Amino acid sequence: MLQSQFDPAARQALAVEAVAAKTREDLSWQEIADAAGLSVAFVTAAVLGQHPLPAPAARAVAALLGLDDDAALLLETVPTRGSIPGGIPTDPTIYRFHEMLQVYGTTLKALVHEQFGDGIISAINFKLDVRKVADPDGGERAVITLDGKYLPTRPF
Repeated sequence: MLQSQFDPAARQALAVEAVAAKTREDLSWQEIADAAGLSVAFVTAAVLGQHPLPAPAARAVAALLGLDDDAALLLETVPTRGSIPGGIPTDPTIYRFHEMLQVYGTTLKALVHEQFGDGIISAINFKLDVRKVADPDGGERAVITLDGKYLPTRPF
């Protein structure tokens, strides 16, 4: 039976333990995802406490990271989602995403509603991809794809 967390503390503590094991074993998120048999974005979010892993994936991740059976079971629980406490984020990388939404949030909303109508883009029926590409002007660029199912508002 699928279990649910009501307090994020257990999953946060597990995330700290898992990241320490990842560092100790010198593993990449891609290697962990490969062991789980799922996408790197989903597995990373799950290990960081934002998604439950299916039982086989949870066992594979726990084994790779040297975590015990209780940790594997905890990786299967539905977490209390949300990894950024209230207020403006202070981590520079996370803050830049906050800044992007501050600048482009209303633009994204206007374009989504113009093209789809009144509704939302799901973060549950969702795919995420992060790629590094060469910048023609030198250096590198980050290409981030947010792919969510559109859910229309339905009058009732």
